[in-house]
Amino acid sequence: MYPYMNEDVAFERLKDLQREMENSRLIAGSAPGLSGLGSLIRGLAERAWWLGGLAMRRPPRPRPAASRRGASAP
Repeated sequence: MYPYMNEDVAFERLKDLQREMENSRLIAGSAPGLSGLGSLIRGLAERAWWLGGLAMRRPPRPRPAASRRGASAP
């Protein structure tokens, strides 16, 4: 029987554990929890509110002279 089999099995198990820990850390970092989701929605709502206010403050754009009715072309 191979004398170092237990060491090989232990090393494979260690690599598996490290992979599992890395995957769980990546998943936990990428998926926001309920508190993270609430702050994300709140931030998006604040931005939309701010952008909506900017859009309302703009004066209407002047129409080009060529597209006005009754305007004579030079």
